[in-house]
Amino acid sequence: MPSECLDRPAAATTRIAPQSGVSFKLRAGDVLKVRDPCGEQVCDLFAFKDGDFTCSLSSGRSIDYAGKIYLSTGDVLYSNDSRRLFTIVADTVGRHDFLLTPCSQEMFEILYRCQGHHPSCLENLFNALSPHGVKAHQISNTFNIFMNVTVSAEGEVSVKPPLSRAGDSIELRAEMDLLCALTACSAEMSNNGTFKPIDYEIVRATVEV
Repeated sequence: MPSECLDRPAAATTRIAPQSGVSFKLRAGDVLKVRDPCGEQVCDLFAFKDGDFTCSLSSGRSIDYAGKIYLSTGDVLYSNDSRRLFTIVADTVGRHDFLLTPCSQEMFEILYRCQGHHPSCLENLFNALSPHGVKAHQISNTFNIFMNVTVSAEGEVSVKPPLSRAGDSIELRAEMDLLCALTACSAEMSNNGTFKPIDYEIVRATVEV
């Protein structure tokens, strides 16, 4: 782990180890804060409507309704059936990817001629979500937090080092009850050649009596 990594705050923050993933539930109004403690580390986010796996995060719907491929503060992440899942309420980086799928064993083999097992975000998302009954084929394009993907005028897609620095963060407000999963991305080419942790915190919505 780079020496410039920030220490983990004691209260309410969970650290995701490099090349691993977690799952958790959010209630409508909760705010999910994802922080890059070391810099240049991608975090894959996927979500379902809690209790309904037919309603899940959709990059296509989100990009379509936003009219742009780079989503940031004020933008909404939609589901495949056009319901609001998240609103981005704060963002210190402003560059995240919503085009590419989570890295997988097959991706490493096809693109990078990897021999043998390679940890992947798809595997880590599935391992985190499978205890809730989620199947691998139900996990589609993730919101790739801090991932820096550029598109040339000719349509060529390139993965560049993330723009995030130690302490940068994004905050997303849940617009319905959600089952979520996060990873500390396992693709070295997405993280400028290193594997680092990701921190997250859930700020629970205030319940009015």
